[in-house]
Amino acid sequence: MREIAVVAFAQTRHSATDQGQSEPELILPPLNEVREKTGLRKFGFTCSGSCDYLAGAPFSFVSALDALGAWPPISESHVEMDAAWALYEAWVRLQHGDVDSALVYGFGKSSQGDLREIMTLQLDPYYLAPLGLDQVSYAALQASAAKVDRARLDEIVRRSRADGRANPYALDLPDPGGDAFEVEPLRPYDIAPVTDGAAAVVLAAGDLARELCERPAWITGIAHRIEPHYLGMRDLARSASAAEAARAAGAGKGHVDVAELHTQFSHEEPILRQALELPESTVVNPSGGPLAANPVMATGLIRVGEAAQRILDGVAGRTVGHASSGPCLQHNLVTVMEA
Repeated sequence: MREIAVVAFAQTRHSATDQGQSEPELILPPLNEVREKTGLRKFGFTCSGSCDYLAGAPFSFVSALDALGAWPPISESHVEMDAAWALYEAWVRLQHGDVDSALVYGFGKSSQGDLREIMTLQLDPYYLAPLGLDQVSYAALQASAAKVDRARLDEIVRRSRADGRANPYALDLPDPGGDAFEVEPLRPYDIAPVTDGAAAVVLAAGDLARELCERPAWITGIAHRIEPHYLGMRDLARSASAAEAARAAGAGKGHVDVAELHTQFSHEEPILRQALELPESTVVNPSGGPLAANPVMATGLIRVGEAAQRILDGVAGRTVGHASSGPCLQHNLVTVMEA
């Protein structure tokens, strides 16, 4: 296996409302920032993650290429899911050995539509979608199965929002309040906020990584696993795929200083903590996590980027970035990074 590291990470200042930017305008600032950090203007491979349903147009990623300046022609790919999986594809591509650098980016503008309605379209069109349940309803089923104490959920939200307020890129959200349910047992503040934003990561291999960065975040393990689409075929109180991905990536082979978890609902943190076997000493989502900013299709990539940034900054020695896709933590990717 080639040595591959995250050498640069950048993200937008996320917004809860449409700021009138096109996708290229949204993506360009983080792209320029990682270029500036690395000094690279060309990359051996480029991969992105986005969702046509969010943009309301087919092949929306093609227009986003305007931000890259893709001439002369570049080697480029795209995944119709969170850009954390674009990072996985880029990692695999770098393993081939013929290129040494990769640019990964993701973007999403959730404010342009009804996210609950849009994400329902990912469900099986014959058996699940006709039920009329959306991602929040399914999450509520999982929260009920997990039986997490209400006080613990409130503490998770308060901590996430406080950390988010200290993060210049996240939303400035007040402390949670009110007893009304969105879908019982979930309250409105248990759900990640509507967010527009983008992020970019640069991967580099071997000696190039050492040239570009004083303290690279070496990817020592990366794996993803998926469970059945049908909720009745799995135990919603736990995440078997997250546990399997963590074991395959070697998350438990050393102490994890920081873990950035893709928790779009407050009850998912205890489930993922258990799946990844994280001790209480592991700091979870110091950035505020998705409960402070959730730019769909970039959120998982940001988890990897935020975890890597702790190593790049010298404040952590071993971190985990986690990304999830599908209803009730169906598909999970775990990335382990070390100084």
